[in-house]
Amino acid sequence: MKRTLLSLAIGFAPLLAHAGCEDNFQKWTSQLHPGRTLDTEHAVCKVWPANEALTIAALPLPQKNNSDDEGTDDLEVLVADTASGTVIAHQFQKGAISYDAIRFSGLTLDTARYQLTPQNRAFGVRVVHEGSSRVNPFSQTALSLYVVDGQSLRTVVDRLLVEDSGGEWDGNCAGTFNNTTRTLDLGPAGKEGYVTLKVTEKSSDTVNVVKNGECQYDVSKSAKRAAFTLEYRNGKYGVPKSMQYSD
Repeated sequence: MKRTLLSLAIGFAPLLAHAGCEDNFQKWTSQLHPGRTLDTEHAVCKVWPANEALTIAALPLPQKNNSDDEGTDDLEVLVADTASGTVIAHQFQKGAISYDAIRFSGLTLDTARYQLTPQNRAFGVRVVHEGSSRVNPFSQTALSLYVVDGQSLRTVVDRLLVEDSGGEWDGNCAGTFNNTTRTLDLGPAGKEGYVTLKVTEKSSDTVNVVKNGECQYDVSKSAKRAAFTLEYRNGKYGVPKSMQYSD
């Protein structure tokens, strides 16, 4: 079944199918969640470069009683046939996105070469949150990876923080800032046939000061680098809590 689903329309993808996968947003929402409202501003879709016969999408669905400043969204992640728009596999995540003073600012689809096994290639969804305070800037981006598993999508990496930055300043110049970024690379295959994931972490602290009437910045400590390995066990990669996004 799995190979059959993934092989649908392999070898061709009509050019007109690339006109705009956004045209399917309401169709997918009505099919999977009748009566629900879609946050069209933040919904995203993309033809999968690894197999243009497939299109991937992430659809945020606001829960009832949300306000402009506070609320919770459910999230539908799906893979569809590019030519017809037919949903092939999907996963519904209740309460996946929340926001208050830390606002939900966007979704992006990550189609880097996450070839986890010879048969399984993952794609990613990045969720971005940003703070609303000018003098206390804050931003976090969490990456989740999915593979097709029959008619469902299976999460193999859950909310890995790939960007984490913050700070405190006077709104003019003086202040301190911190930034951490993490990137993924593929390692050798593990016991269950899935590659290990190599995480490279880079962090830095910056201080802004006023000198001779001018605002200058100084990297108070040289950038720190660290490396971690995520092992695949029991259907997913273990992400340490210290590296995982939490509401």
